[in-house]
Amino acid sequence: MGISRPMTVSPSAEPDAVDTQRVRDASAIALRNLHKRFGRDAVALDGVDLDIHAGEFFTLLGPSGCGKTTLLRILAGLEAPNEGSLTIGGKDVTTTPPHLRSVNTVFQSYALFPHLSVHDNIAFGLRMKGVAAAERERRVQEIADFIKLGALMERRVNQLSGGQRQRVALARALVCEPDVLLLDEPLSALDAGLRNQLQVELQRTQKRLGMTFVFVTHDQEEAMVMSDRIAVLDGGVIQQVGPPQTVYEHPINAFVARFMGHVNLFEIDSVSGDRVTTALGQLRLEQPLAEHERHGMLLIRQEVIELGPEVPEGYNALEGVVRERLYRGSRVEYRLEVDGVVLLATASNLGQRLHAVGDRVTVSICPEDIVRLDA
Repeated sequence: MGISRPMTVSPSAEPDAVDTQRVRDASAIALRNLHKRFGRDAVALDGVDLDIHAGEFFTLLGPSGCGKTTLLRILAGLEAPNEGSLTIGGKDVTTTPPHLRSVNTVFQSYALFPHLSVHDNIAFGLRMKGVAAAERERRVQEIADFIKLGALMERRVNQLSGGQRQRVALARALVCEPDVLLLDEPLSALDAGLRNQLQVELQRTQKRLGMTFVFVTHDQEEAMVMSDRIAVLDGGVIQQVGPPQTVYEHPINAFVARFMGHVNLFEIDSVSGDRVTTALGQLRLEQPLAEHERHGMLLIRQEVIELGPEVPEGYNALEGVVRERLYRGSRVEYRLEVDGVVLLATASNLGQRLHAVGDRVTVSICPEDIVRLDA
């Protein structure tokens, strides 16, 4: 896929719309039964099967040591799997060395040359590939304009801010026109405001180019903001793959729920029809659980809990006491005690009465918002 082709954008087109030709030019990735061990006992990846679509912004999400960076390094060719196969664009590249793969990587440390100018850092890969000077200059200028680096081209890297260095690293990776771009936590060292800004810029860049991006992060919010799909890993195993909304609202098990920030998890004690007994007492579900679903846990997301005197028809109604209140600007978080256990709720404070610590409150929960999980 050439940068020169996707840089041509129709003035009437939506700026963030995906060009189908660009997507066709990008490459799909298929991982089959990948295993990776370090030494005799350290299992980094344990039978990973995964398909990443062409032109997709795909995120590998999980805690430190879950295997996400190892998986990225295998995609880059920097590590070799002990078992399994990897194909990119339908071609088996399991044993192909890094320089022969149409893949580039943006590292957490940026890995820029501090003694070179921004221009020369961007041009470095093209020079190593033997690209002619005129073509090299055209491509460097084109990507610099695209990433908005034009005014910085003669500066040395050590004169740049963190955000500017991140843009240079991205430009250097894109100028070589890879089919797949790998990003290893490139925003983790930036402050929150700049990180949020660059999340949006990265997502827009990917959509305009139609290139396949594989992004590694441990930040759940970052993954949800940027991704078309997310794979959550733990212990070298993919726990769940899906769009951000699905993974957040319908986690498949307790690990995924906890990692996505959910804390209202309760073990199922007994089941009778559409009634389930937990530490909160009996809760009515949208529909009865099947026989194989009667063991595990229930998830109640913080934001679906309603507090107030009126209970909507058909909702579960519980009585609680406010034990703690945290003001977070546009929302308020409450730590409630219900039937002797802790329940967290998040509410908008816009036009709402704020409950004080010690207040007794009615807690309303819609049966459709209770999610059943595997333990």
